[in-house]
Amino acid sequence: MAKITTHLMINLLACAALFAQAPNPTAVKENQEKQEPQKAPEKEGSTVRQDGTMVAGAMAPVDPSSYKIGPEDVIEIKVWREAELSGIFVVRPDGRITLPLAGELDAANKTPNELKDEITKGYSRFVQRPEIMVGLRQIGSKKYYLVGEVLRPGVYPLIVPTTILEALDGSGGFREFANRKKIWIVRKGKRILFNYQDVIKGKKQEQNIMLENGDHVVVQ
Repeated sequence: MAKITTHLMINLLACAALFAQAPNPTAVKENQEKQEPQKAPEKEGSTVRQDGTMVAGAMAPVDPSSYKIGPEDVIEIKVWREAELSGIFVVRPDGRITLPLAGELDAANKTPNELKDEITKGYSRFVQRPEIMVGLRQIGSKKYYLVGEVLRPGVYPLIVPTTILEALDGSGGFREFANRKKIWIVRKGKRILFNYQDVIKGKKQEQNIMLENGDHVVVQ
């Protein structure tokens, strides 16, 4: 009996020693939280670098140093750590936008980079070293129209330089009875002839001109 009791005591002592060596789950969690750096929360529609600066989310693919903003364009403005100053703004027909605190600003005929500089200057009166991001969410000021015998007629934003051939290819192609040899570009009351069959064969490439804002491409 004494021998059994001795073995039982040894087993209990061994278990107690193992339990004492096991890590405390709460202590482990607290230790991990102390060691792991806290990440800055990400703002919706943007990405935050480790240094705290903001990177723009997905925008219209325009060159911010050359694209000229116009009426009906939709602009997204983000002021880092100032959500109440950030937002989405539509450029009015007079070419202006109204910002919180900064008031009215001329946006038309400025590039996104130029507008960013102006907004930064305006908000510097209210925010210490403001970090501003300006992007184009939607292009409304520059567009062309595809009408007639194409698969996807409609209004298309003129975001980047686009040739007639590129516009037609982007429409999904022609319907069955489309006249591919006599396509008209209507521009400011004038008509310009485009022969698709010639151009795709490498002939008369001078016909494949760049589209301009307001052009109508008519496929009969």
